[in-house]
This record gives sequence, structure tokens and C-alpha cells, in this order.
Amino acid sequence: MRIPILKLHHYLLISIQTEMDDNTAIQFQEDLLDKIHKSGSTGVVIDLTSVDIIDSFIAKVLGDVVTMSDLMGAKVVLTGIQPAVAMTLIDLGIHMKNVPTALDLEQGLIKLHQELGV
Repeated sequence: MRIPILKLHHYLLISIQTEMDDNTAIQFQEDLLDKIHKSGSTGVVIDLTSVDIIDSFIAKVLGDVVTMSDLMGAKVVLTGIQPAVAMTLIDLGIHMKNVPTALDLEQGLIKLHQELGV
């Protein structure tokens, strides 16, 4: 299953609406990086509102996606992080200290504008 990646102006919007298995996570990573490269997007909002739990592999892939996107010139904002997901990320040592977060997609877009100085 592929996770849809929508383009809005110079941004990419992703709302993860399904539990991710390892294959879906790897495919998402490849798809997002390819889309950043092809579209020249400067910002990415990843909405995790529907993600209730996350395992160590998915957490690592998510952290890698943020780092790789940044290396490609696209700032990532994570939105809708559920309490259990936040606890799991910290328990696994994935702190994402420099990653902006917001409560929902709308606030995530506002935060992305602020981060990019638009």
C-alpha cells in the first residue's frame, strides 16, 4: 500500500491514514524523497493524527525521512503526534529535537511558513 503525497504550491502534504508495516514505510520513504527531488518542494508536512502506535523500525524510518528530506532542502513539520507515539519515539532514543511540530495539519502549514520565512 502506498501513502498518498499531495503537492500544494511548494509544499508536500502527507496524511498517514493507515498503520504502516515495514514495506509501506520503506516505500513511503522512497516515494517522498523522489517527490521532493522531482518537484523541488521546500517543505513537507507529515500528519500522524491517525497513527496510534509505532514500532522501532517505523520510528527509525520516520526519523530518517526527516533527516533525508532536510538534506534535500525540504523542511519537515510533523503534525498530530499521538501521546503513545511520542512516548515510543523518546523511549527508542529518537528525539527529533530540531523537528518542528504542530497539533494539526492547518497549524503545521502555518509552522512551515514560519520555519521557511515565507
